Amino acid sequence: MSYQALYRVWRPQKFFDVVGQEHVTQTLQNALLQQKISHAYLFSGPRGTGKTSAAKILAKAINCEHAPVAEPCNECAACLGITNGTIPDVLEFDAASNSRVEEMRDVLDKVKFAPTAVNYKVYIIDEVHMLSISAFNALLKTLEEPPKHVIFILATTEPHKIPLTIISRCQRFDFRRITAGSIVNRMKLIVEETGIDCDERALQMIARAAEGGMRDALSLLDQAISYSQDRVTVEDALTVTGSASQAFLNKTAKAFQDKDVASGLEALEELLFHGKDPARFIEDLILFYRDMLLYKTAPNLEESLERVMLDDEFRLMADETPTEQIYQLIDFLNKTQQEMRWTNHPRIFLEVAIVKLCQMETSQRETASSGELQQLLTRIEQLESELHHLKANGVAAAPQDATPQPQKQVQRTSRNAFQPAVGKINEVLKQATKNDLNLIKGNWGEMRSSLMKSHAALLNEAEPVAASATAFVLKFKHEMICQMAMSRGDFLEAVSTILNKLTGKRFTLLGVPEEQWLTIRENFLSTQHGEEGEISGPAHEEEPHIAEAKKLFGEEFIEIID
Repeated sequence: MSYQALYRVWRPQKFFDVVGQEHVTQTLQNALLQQKISHAYLFSGPRGTGKTSAAKILAKAINCEHAPVAEPCNECAACLGITNGTIPDVLEFDAASNSRVEEMRDVLDKVKFAPTAVNYKVYIIDEVHMLSISAFNALLKTLEEPPKHVIFILATTEPHKIPLTIISRCQRFDFRRITAGSIVNRMKLIVEETGIDCDERALQMIARAAEGGMRDALSLLDQAISYSQDRVTVEDALTVTGSASQAFLNKTAKAFQDKDVASGLEALEELLFHGKDPARFIEDLILFYRDMLLYKTAPNLEESLERVMLDDEFRLMADETPTEQIYQLIDFLNKTQQEMRWTNHPRIFLEVAIVKLCQMETSQRETASSGELQQLLTRIEQLESELHHLKANGVAAAPQDATPQPQKQVQRTSRNAFQPAVGKINEVLKQATKNDLNLIKGNWGEMRSSLMKSHAALLNEAEPVAASATAFVLKFKHEMICQMAMSRGDFLEAVSTILNKLTGKRFTLLGVPEEQWLTIRENFLSTQHGEEGEISGPAHEEEPHIAEAKKLFGEEFIEIID
């Protein structure tokens, strides 16, 4: 064939041409100039980022007739022979096709022989993670102590599959995904050199669809050139990559904004009619709203926009869309994208998502109202607590008969907000033992570390205060946190399940705010006084101290805490 694909024609022949991997090429060039060449290298990274190309360039630079050099000359017999593949001393071995130990031994048997055409034998083993365990074992000893004239370069996209004994004997270089800007600059150079007329916006579309791989980008560019007539336009790039156009995204977002379900479904029908991929459409929508959010919050970063063009329709829509609604749209689209990966009917998911997005304004307002109400309740709770604290400290200057009123009001407000299960708590107190409480406290730290962060945060200021064989009482410092915790079934189930694994017992959690716990416990002690020796005994032992304190400070200023 006379025609070659662009990624083959423009394969890097110097370190300078390896785009986006300066951290690798600079290190290798310094090692070449200082003649500090290692006997084994491991190049790992995503596909199309230049691993094999860099390995061949390194092989040429080592064996160049002008060595030591930072770049191969690509003119001497050694460089030309390695480029053409006519020098047998530089062997490119495909581990995906030759993974058996017998094939690896055939290669290693020739390692001991000196090179015939160049100074160093270089073995480039591509996709090395595909080797079998036996092949790795055969390679291990040779890799540890190879002859002075042999250099191994291993390339892989999955380094976690390589044994650590192999990795520890290599200098490892991790190749990164190439940025869209670097890919665009490389493609600009190629189209200028080849004389192809190409829209810069089309190059940006192709670079984003390549997802960090230069080879994928050049393949898409090659396809777009074949599809186009005289000039590669944005529409050509959209057709090749399967992305939706800017006008189509604006139309879809307008349907969401106007709550026009019919228009949204018509746009989806048009999208599918033109053969677009539903998964690609969801991704385009996410990037569309990502760019809208970036435009609203940081309008000076126009060069960071990945998907949209700043036309008048987009600017107007961005000004009319609240930031909170953009957050909710991105979150919903992201969840839909995850669900579509595991379904055989992505179209149905997409249609349902379109309908929900067109009806999202109402739920957004309800969410905002709920959030504002929660903030207001939190603020009221804080103010009530501060007011109660101030009145408690300044009670000596106030009339004694006025003191109990604000306390009763605070208790009534708290009681309306959360009602603990007093009957169940009293049953726990009747059957409570010190051993059960110590069992829970002893495993409390390990249990919290096993919870999710959102669940563990609810226990920051909570502690178990009483326990029986089947249940325990958990005291919360703040009533609002107690209400939140006891209303979450997933939190209660997680705590009970983890404690069951740690203790071997299934406990039921009973939550109570600190203020209400003091009242419940005091009422229980007064009820059980004289009936059970275990409870009445300690109360009688403390009575002389309590009586003395009441004489010194007054009964209204005493609060008994266990």
